[in-house]
Amino acid sequence: MSATSDFYQAQADKCTADATASRLTQVRDRNLRAAIAWSEMALRAVQTESARDSRERVAEAARDARAAAGMAYLA
Repeated sequence: MSATSDFYQAQADKCTADATASRLTQVRDRNLRAAIAWSEMALRAVQTESARDSRERVAEAARDARAAAGMAYLA
């Protein structure tokens, strides 16, 4: 995970802890809603990072294939 997804997850964990510690129903509910939102942002960040890594691997493989084809042409 990157710093962004780590940050989002840390916020979710903090909101969950705050909800658990709260004696007030409205505060607990607000913190639980916030924890859900932060967790969803963390998940989206991880998915985005994964997709980016996949695209970079595909692009690198394409560059390697083009380079290999160019070398074969020269041989």
